[in-house]
Amino acid sequence: MTDLFALLSQLGAFTAPLFAAAFVVLLRVGGTVALMPGFGETLLPFRIKLVAALAFTLVVAPVVMPQGMPPDTIGFSLFLSEPAIGLMFGIGLRLFIFALQTAGAIIAQATSLSQFFGGMGESQPAMGHALSLAGITLFMGMGLHVRAAQYLVESYATFPLGTILPSGDLLEWGLWQVGRSFRLGLGFAAPFVIGSLIYNIAIGVVNKAMPQLMVAFIGAPALTLGGLALFALTAPLILPAWGAAIEAYFLDPLAAP
Repeated sequence: MTDLFALLSQLGAFTAPLFAAAFVVLLRVGGTVALMPGFGETLLPFRIKLVAALAFTLVVAPVVMPQGMPPDTIGFSLFLSEPAIGLMFGIGLRLFIFALQTAGAIIAQATSLSQFFGGMGESQPAMGHALSLAGITLFMGMGLHVRAAQYLVESYATFPLGTILPSGDLLEWGLWQVGRSFRLGLGFAAPFVIGSLIYNIAIGVVNKAMPQLMVAFIGAPALTLGGLALFALTAPLILPAWGAAIEAYFLDPLAAP
């Protein structure tokens, strides 16, 4: 029995640095996975998110900390700096989903479909759900979740363990990422905004020329049908452009003007 306790003690001393390193990596990985497209969705149970974070940790930890780290080197600052870095990278990815949701909301408003088929867990129109779910599927289908693991590994070269994020640079980066998200969303919805503008001008001209004609009863169904047809035509073009944008982000996640 004494030999068994001695063996367990030696095993514990050997594995403690490895578990400590995995825990520190989990602090950063967990923040990213909590917001990552696909793994960070509100519809997913928390247990699945936790398993995903542990799986990413098993991939990242052996690369960035192959020898482990002594448990006594884990300070309180790591509990602040590492989750902050992980959340920063996770927000950068989540904003691409927000771009699709923004585009869906603008498209739904332009085509008078903003109040139809809402719900489904979040208060956004059906077109926003369709685009965001298609984007998540594309994210997984393109293997970008694997790129995300590489993204996390490379983050340790940019922000070594224990790095405190500079508030000024972080603010500039955040404003740039939010601005890019809205530019993407507006760019994706631009054909619908232009089409809605042309429709309203045409309706105004017809109504001015023929005041007795109830143009709203004729034009509203035409607007909805035209919007759905345009959505069917542009969605296959929106998603590849979105995938190219997120791939460009992986190449240079800290890009800012």
